[in-house]
Amino acid sequence: MNGIIALLIGIAVLLFLIIKTKIHAFPALIVTAITIGLLSGLTPADTISATTTGFGNTLASIGIVIGFGCIMGTFLERSGAAKKMALTILKLVGVKRADVVLGLSGFLVSIPVFCDSGFIILSQLAKEFSRITKKSMVGLGGILGMGLYLTHFLVPPTPGPLAVAGTLGIDVGIFIIAGLLMAIPLFIVAIFIFRWFGKKYPDFVMEDTVDKTKYTEEQLKVLDRISQKTKSGEELVSKDFEELIATEKLPNATVSFLTIIIPILLILMNTFAKIAGIEGSAQQIISLIGSPVVALFISILISVYALSRNLDTKTARKVMECALADAGLVVFVTGAGGALGNVIKVTNIGQIMAEGILNMHMPVILVPLLIGTLMRFPQGSGTTAMITGSAIIAPMVPVLGLNPIIAGLAICITSMCPSYMNDSYFWVVTNFSGLDVNTSLKTWSVATIIIPIIGSVLLAIVNSFI
Repeated sequence: MNGIIALLIGIAVLLFLIIKTKIHAFPALIVTAITIGLLSGLTPADTISATTTGFGNTLASIGIVIGFGCIMGTFLERSGAAKKMALTILKLVGVKRADVVLGLSGFLVSIPVFCDSGFIILSQLAKEFSRITKKSMVGLGGILGMGLYLTHFLVPPTPGPLAVAGTLGIDVGIFIIAGLLMAIPLFIVAIFIFRWFGKKYPDFVMEDTVDKTKYTEEQLKVLDRISQKTKSGEELVSKDFEELIATEKLPNATVSFLTIIIPILLILMNTFAKIAGIEGSAQQIISLIGSPVVALFISILISVYALSRNLDTKTARKVMECALADAGLVVFVTGAGGALGNVIKVTNIGQIMAEGILNMHMPVILVPLLIGTLMRFPQGSGTTAMITGSAIIAPMVPVLGLNPIIAGLAICITSMCPSYMNDSYFWVVTNFSGLDVNTSLKTWSVATIIIPIIGSVLLAIVNSFI
């Protein structure tokens, strides 16, 4: 059977299994890889070999990094470091720019923490801002959600972009820089989009009633003080929120930020050392501590012994076990994506498709953009879309003449589009922002279409100059 037809049948099987059956993405991807291999004419033995080899090679490159990244993210979540960073940004930016505070907090927190968890953690801050400043949760919740969303899809060591970098053979440090350079302008655009949405839907303001059972006596005094200042027209400052938001003792701000910043700086240091051509013992030391595995392990040590130093040994290990339980799911799906990619590579389907596209004189940048969207739209999981999309595009990249970084960013950006009712994050943003489904579809879902379109245009422009 023609390889391209085999691929189309395989993708149809994948989408059917994920959308219409009880089968999880991991076995669905493995079944798809085997289906494509057999339909393409590989022997059963060669098909199984290509599948297992692809699975093993993928996990060999990024499996440990995903596990360590999940542990780091879980400690940031459980320790209260995410809230501490949000309050620190609040001091720097000011209450008047509450939406920017929320967006920046999400932007930073989602680098190691899954966006779902990050939104749940920071939504309390958004609700307090809305209740006191009388700003709509459509705007505040939306920019918080988008700040989390952008780095979740674009910046390693979040599993999705990490898997894309691994599949396409891109240096992790380079992809961190590229992801940030793409995420920053999109975040600025998102601020204006959600400010407009906030003004268009002004009724979604948190009620001015307080559930006193959720606050300590000291915090209730803070609430009264804030209420009096608001009524008198006095300007609120960040200090007014600190005791109110912190329902538990929060860690040191410096340690909270360093937990994220140090591994990223170490990875980037290794990347720049390669570019600068540093050799000898210095290169070996930088290569060791700047490898993603060691850099994230150093972050874990900071998390355990500085960020969460009050935890006893048993509790700290329990936190790690919970993190690894979450990581296991991502690791298996990522490995399965690698299996699918290797089967496509072995059967030469990617090369055949790439040559056909070149003969059609179609702009090659459209290929990863379309693949990312097609992988995301039917089944809702952005991580699965990134893993599957990068596996499909990887064999085509050399033939198409695409820069792997551009191809990787294209997959990541379009895997955002759209977030609607088949996406768990849609329900997190909707429910924790206090929105109804129709309003969320008209605002949040629309924004998750607009932002990837703008990102795609920016990528196409950049690609035209490369």
